[in-house]
Amino acid sequence: MQDYEISPTEAAALLAEGQARLIDVREPWEFATASIPGSVAMPMGDVPARAHQELDPEERLVIVCHLGMRSMNVAVWLRNQGFEQAQSLRGGIDAWSAEVDPAVPRY
Repeated sequence: MQDYEISPTEAAALLAEGQARLIDVREPWEFATASIPGSVAMPMGDVPARAHQELDPEERLVIVCHLGMRSMNVAVWLRNQGFEQAQSLRGGIDAWSAEVDPAVPRY
């Protein structure tokens, strides 16, 4: 089983190889402010209603928020729902900007 968290550099490698899907659980205004190309916007409050319709339980999912707290909560919830490969992006989009892609704005 995967760890509950994944580092930005590990996630970037998986995404570059097409081996994971990035789910952004921040609010719409946050997503509009800064987002990682290719990520799917699914605000945290929408996850329970949308997860089973839009996500594949067999897929590797990297969950992202601003700093990593909301994404960890969502990753734990998804794991409890049978999405065993869900992981939280450690440090959130802020860490992604610092470690992977400085073109992604920090806020």
